[in-house]
Amino acid sequence: MKLKALVLILALAAAPMATATPLRILAFGDSLTEGYGLPRKHGLVPQLQDWLRARGHDVLVLNGGLSGDTTAGGRVRIGYSLARHKPDAVIVELGGNDLLMGFSPAMVEDNLDSILGQAGKTGRPLLLVGIASPDHDEPLSRDWAGIWPRMAAQHDALLMENLYQPLFDLPDEGYRTMLQADGLHASAEGVGLIVQSLGPKVEALIEKAEGRR
Repeated sequence: MKLKALVLILALAAAPMATATPLRILAFGDSLTEGYGLPRKHGLVPQLQDWLRARGHDVLVLNGGLSGDTTAGGRVRIGYSLARHKPDAVIVELGGNDLLMGFSPAMVEDNLDSILGQAGKTGRPLLLVGIASPDHDEPLSRDWAGIWPRMAAQHDALLMENLYQPLFDLPDEGYRTMLQADGLHASAEGVGLIVQSLGPKVEALIEKAEGRR
């Protein structure tokens, strides 16, 4: 009887531990996700991690960013990232380099379709994060802007249409003060502003992921 009681006590003690595993969120993207040009603790993933934990979320945000990556590259490596990190949910942020290289919106959409299809294959919750479209070419801007809501709807993904919108919303040319010297990547302060807008989207992603547990 004493042995059985001891086994029962140990089993009950271990039960909370089994449910205490942090939720794993893969942030899959390019240099904007990786934290290019910033001290490690000031990148997007560490700042997002801190923001979520400060709000009481037991999560682990995994950095799947790769500087210079395109949607074509992401299409190739998403399977490996999923196998390596085994996430409960995935944030997909890609397309900025495609934009800089002049790749067609149709090609970007096809690649994102594949990435989201692979990432959400098992019903895993998704958050798609878009990037700013060029404002000097209206037809291209419209084609580019249409990618993100269309792909989010097709893959039942949550959506943040433009990662840099919090910076663009600043008055006058204020967004320029939130960029690094290259004029492309957000500074640590700029990342902080982005996280304030991205964070609630990730909280919605967490809610969906916790509902599947």
